[in-house]
Amino acid sequence: MRGKISLSGPIEISILGAAAPLLLRSFHRPTAESGDTGSRFKMFIWTSGRNSISYKQDERRNIYQKIRDHDLLDKKKTVTALKAGEDRAILLGLAMMVCSIMMYFLLGITLLRPYMQSVWTEEAQCSLLNASITETFNCSFSCGPDCWKISQYPCLQVYVNLTSSGQKLLLYHTEETMKINSECSYIPKCGKNYEEAMSLVNVVMENFRKYQRFSCFYDPEGVQKNVLLTKLYNSNVLFHSLFWPTCMMIGGVAIVAMVKLTQYLSLICESIQRINR
Repeated sequence: MRGKISLSGPIEISILGAAAPLLLRSFHRPTAESGDTGSRFKMFIWTSGRNSISYKQDERRNIYQKIRDHDLLDKKKTVTALKAGEDRAILLGLAMMVCSIMMYFLLGITLLRPYMQSVWTEEAQCSLLNASITETFNCSFSCGPDCWKISQYPCLQVYVNLTSSGQKLLLYHTEETMKINSECSYIPKCGKNYEEAMSLVNVVMENFRKYQRFSCFYDPEGVQKNVLLTKLYNSNVLFHSLFWPTCMMIGGVAIVAMVKLTQYLSLICESIQRINR
């Protein structure tokens, strides 16, 4: 079997025998396959282009998702930090309020109750009648841990005339002086040196004799038949003692109120943002 095929011009076939149709059929089959290959190539190009476009879109979505996740993470970190700061601020405010309440309690026991129980409320002028050292009294002082020694101090008595009523009354230095010894107007600090206590009492007595008229406090109801030279628990001392606890209380309340107000405003802003979305 021999044949001659020319693809550039008209097909010339020289065939010997009955095998020509088979040869022609076998010649046309690759043409159909070549057509299928071209369509598949075109489909591959179109599909690959479509896949590249979707891949780019997916990549952009992934980038946007990463940015959004990063923003959400930063927001969560910020919210967490703010939450911790708010909790610490609230604890600080509560601690300040608790400390101020404790100070109020202590000051109420040590200052407020004696101030309320004091009967020497009115101030008047007193004039000196007599100032003298009457006798000595025993006292004890500390010389170390579990060590006490006995000493003495001179007793100074000062009698004055209350100008508002004309009464002769015994003068006390403070409220504590009357509690320690009701017979003495002035009691020096107990120590081992009696001469020092005596010299101090003499200086006080000379000052009374030098200044004949001075201010004093008396009981307007007349229950106490004596007067005071100085009040330990007066309104000025009470004001300065209660001023700092009050400031601490106001500061603690202000801190807690500001934190709660900030939380309330943040909730309102968040609800407004949700509504706008």
